[in-house]
Amino acid sequence: MKKKLCRIVFLAFLFVSCSNSEVERNPYLQEYRFQFQINLNLPEYDDLRFAGGSLLIPQIGHKGVLVFNLNGSDYFAWDASCPNHVPNTCSQTQLNGVLTECACDSFQYSLATGQLLNPPEDSGQLYPLLFYRAETRGNAVVISN
Repeated sequence: MKKKLCRIVFLAFLFVSCSNSEVERNPYLQEYRFQFQINLNLPEYDDLRFAGGSLLIPQIGHKGVLVFNLNGSDYFAWDASCPNHVPNTCSQTQLNGVLTECACDSFQYSLATGQLLNPPEDSGQLYPLLFYRAETRGNAVVISN
């Protein structure tokens, strides 16, 4: 009897935890499939060797990819295109220390979290930076989607 009750509770939990809600995707930015390896031994990537360092890799993503060294060993990668605009001539974000700023409207995003830091008061749906996977492999960081 106790086993049967446990199975019923487990199945009820399983059905309740399943959801039909979809993840809301950013309508402005398509998802690209790529893989890019950064060799941290090369001098062009010196800015990424230390905590708080960041760099724009222009040849991948929509408008490039921003790579950020969080603490000396953990890396984050974000698309350099402002996530709240259709890609256009002003929608590439510019690095500013541990932030990146959209040239279109001066929106500022954290490179540590990807979140918009200065949303307007009358804002509707606003999106964080588009995140890419960053994996450390020895002296290399592999960025992929």
